Amino acid sequence: MISRYYAAFNASDPAGMLELLSGDVQHDINQCGSELGKDAFRAFLAHMDTHYREQARDLTVLVSVDGLRAAAEFMIHGEYLKTDADLPPAKGQEYALPVGAFFEVHGGLITRVTNHYNLQDWTRQVGG
Repeated sequence: MISRYYAAFNASDPAGMLELLSGDVQHDINQCGSELGKDAFRAFLAHMDTHYREQARDLTVLVSVDGLRAAAEFMIHGEYLKTDADLPPAKGQEYALPVGAFFEVHGGLITRVTNHYNLQDWTRQVGG
């Protein structure tokens, strides 16, 4: 399921990602708090697609024996397309960052997505 989630991510297929999520999914955004529900996740994906073009590469997925928790580690390769809020100005800068993501799964759907990466490294890479 986690590999399918990232395959949809890499295919720029938000509908494919959303079909794997529970209706009340908890999304813990790197250094930005949490949001609940598919509608919030859909809005987050639309926001990201406006400002960034990204691919998850070198994906490794680990799953607990009971299948209720999973972790993914990968490199995110991206391009900063449009200035996002109070972040540095976008000029098409490219970046690559290691990312850790953590998941909970219940009833065959992802109920929590938590992402972690080094925002200071990203800021350095885009010239902020």
